[in-house]
Amino acid sequence: MALVFGYGSLAPDGGTPARLRGFRRAWNVAMDNRVTIPGYKYYVDEAGERPDVYVTFLDLVPGKGVDGFVLEVGDLDALDAREQNYDRVDVTASVDADVEGQVWTYLGSAAGRGRFETGRAEGSAVVVREYLETVIGVAAPPAMLPVLDLTRVDLP
Repeated sequence: MALVFGYGSLAPDGGTPARLRGFRRAWNVAMDNRVTIPGYKYYVDEAGERPDVYVTFLDLVPGKGVDGFVLEVGDLDALDAREQNYDRVDVTASVDADVEGQVWTYLGSAAGRGRFETGRAEGSAVVVREYLETVIGVAAPPAMLPVLDLTRVDLP
């Protein structure tokens, strides 16, 4: 079993409460909803259309510290595939929690952060309401990003 520090959608009911020193949450990673990636996802609106937007997610950036959970993960490769906009990094030395072993977390990749910057510059960076509702207990709503009602479509 691997240990992962979750701070957003990976901050479940359960796991071991923890604090990660040196980071804070930010809305600054995005996927390009126009791109089809087998095994990944995209989003559609109520009409079933795929809007030309950059869907924005939480990330960690330098800061004083962030609360979350350390959880056991059985398959890191599967989690890596899910977290395509992020790089998995070792944060063992920065985690305050009563756990033993190496602890990983996911930080926005350069490409994921670049997509967000592109979307923000174009005015097409958005947050999906369902994702926001999932993380609202751990993160404040994004300031200046539209929140849209979109439906997630998972690809085989």
